[in-house]
Amino acid sequence: MQSILAPRTTLPLPACAAVAGRTVPFSAGTQPPATALPPGACDAHLHVYDARFPAVPGARLMPPDASVADYRRLQQRTGLRRAVVVTPSTYGCDNRPMLQALAAFGADARGVAVIGGTESDAELARLHAQGVRGVRLNLSLGVGTHADMLVPIAQRIAALGWHLQLLMPADVLQAQAAVLAALPVPLVFDHFARLSPADAGRHPAHAVVLELLRAGRAWIKLSGGYVVSPTRSTEDPALDVLARSFLDAAPGRVVWGSDWPHATASAGLQPLPDDARQLDRLAQWTGGGELFAQVLAHNPAALYGFGPLQEQQGDNET
Repeated sequence: MQSILAPRTTLPLPACAAVAGRTVPFSAGTQPPATALPPGACDAHLHVYDARFPAVPGARLMPPDASVADYRRLQQRTGLRRAVVVTPSTYGCDNRPMLQALAAFGADARGVAVIGGTESDAELARLHAQGVRGVRLNLSLGVGTHADMLVPIAQRIAALGWHLQLLMPADVLQAQAAVLAALPVPLVFDHFARLSPADAGRHPAHAVVLELLRAGRAWIKLSGGYVVSPTRSTEDPALDVLARSFLDAAPGRVVWGSDWPHATASAGLQPLPDDARQLDRLAQWTGGGELFAQVLAHNPAALYGFGPLQEQQGDNET
């Protein structure tokens, strides 16, 4: 895996208030969320794509280019401020697109890398210095990944204080329950732990996730609701029970992510989501108020190690 050590030249930050009427690449709709977002609101799951970097052989999702400048328009429309950039399965262990995005975003961003496990201590330290705070193991769409990597990857990153982010089919999650409970790092399940609404209270993997959340061993991202819903839409009312199950189990261990730029939509697997509506759905699940702010701002600040909010640049831009 290669590293880049480019200066963190920050692009202008979005305005504090959400701006109506904004069209955003890879996001349906033009209006801001109905509920105002709290200061420091964080999108804990997004990707960037850049055709200058080759896709790994066998990659299943090949989206068009999606840049930090494109995503800034979503921040302006919604009022989101902080961002967590995740290396997608498209690039395998090549974290350069993600690292370039961190350099552009500046202090309001963190990264989740993909590694093979043979990286040197110096290389992992460089990733940490550039804002990486976790490693993703994708057992659903990843190329060349398998459950036997759980223990060695976790052991490799434990000393850095990083978390292990997991995307895995429910049956695999259930089968690895004992291994997951014994790993020496915090776990982060993205995309509703890849559980469908019908799995709530029925699939044993749901109980595994709830137990890990309650024990303080795991976090969960309310991201990709349109991925796990059979309707391919976050508007699916059946998602309410699944989302509430995680919020009720451990309100301090839940974060939210848009999954922008929605690679599965460009692949034709579902309609392009309206990210403002995705935030509205989070407001419905949390009831707004303190829990809404906790999930959007306070929990991600704790998970990703964000410092105090700094004064924004470009607050008067529209």
